[in-house]
Amino acid sequence: MKMRLLLPLLLAIWISAPFGYCSLPTSSCLQPPAKWCSSLDSAVQCGVLKQCLESDFRRSRQTEEPVQVGLYYESLCPGCRKFLTEMLFPTYLLLDIMSVTLVPYGNAQETPVAQKYTYECQHGKQECLGNMIETCIMNMTDMAFPIIFCMESSADVIGSAESCLKVYAPDLSMDKVMSCVNGDMGMQLMHQNALQTKALNPPHQYVPWITINGVHTEDLQEKAMSSLFTLVCSMYKGTKPAACGGSQKLHYKSYCHNE
Repeated sequence: MKMRLLLPLLLAIWISAPFGYCSLPTSSCLQPPAKWCSSLDSAVQCGVLKQCLESDFRRSRQTEEPVQVGLYYESLCPGCRKFLTEMLFPTYLLLDIMSVTLVPYGNAQETPVAQKYTYECQHGKQECLGNMIETCIMNMTDMAFPIIFCMESSADVIGSAESCLKVYAPDLSMDKVMSCVNGDMGMQLMHQNALQTKALNPPHQYVPWITINGVHTEDLQEKAMSSLFTLVCSMYKGTKPAACGGSQKLHYKSYCHNE
């Protein structure tokens, strides 16, 4: 099952539940949340058939390319964590007209050593580890975004990785992720993050650094930080979803500058 199907489903369940509380699956539901819409049987058993069908129907009616939102960030940067958890992920849940690219690297420095690379991160070795874990997760499961949200919203970003995996990707073990982190695959994936970050035009000056459809301007950054929801709705060229008729706005600013 694709992540895109699950996220609007979970939001729909939360919205439809009394007083905004998330309703529990039925007692016959033996699947983790990531599997609820994987088959007709599991959707019925977990009592979410209606939401699964509605989510799939909304996606099938899209005629235009989604708005592409790129986030260049660091795993332990407070401003990055705040934007990802309080603005980017909630907007992605609400709007199925946007796609998200996450690039965890930010203000890190890459040094080539004997045909390999070493990394120095703005917030220390733990941030380099967090960047690498999240990079490997993105390469290993299509449930990466909710896992990363789970990690970044935790008091302990790295320490929460294993429990977040168990919730959203129970088939992916922490041992497998760490094999990627400590192996050539993780290094090559991080090298690609470094190249992608260094290729930004204009060059990034701080993180979170946001691109919309591959473009960064201070105006777009300001609008994304003020209300990404409103920005995505305004830039989508297709028929606006019903959610865009609302007036949701979230405001804050916090940056980690490139020193």
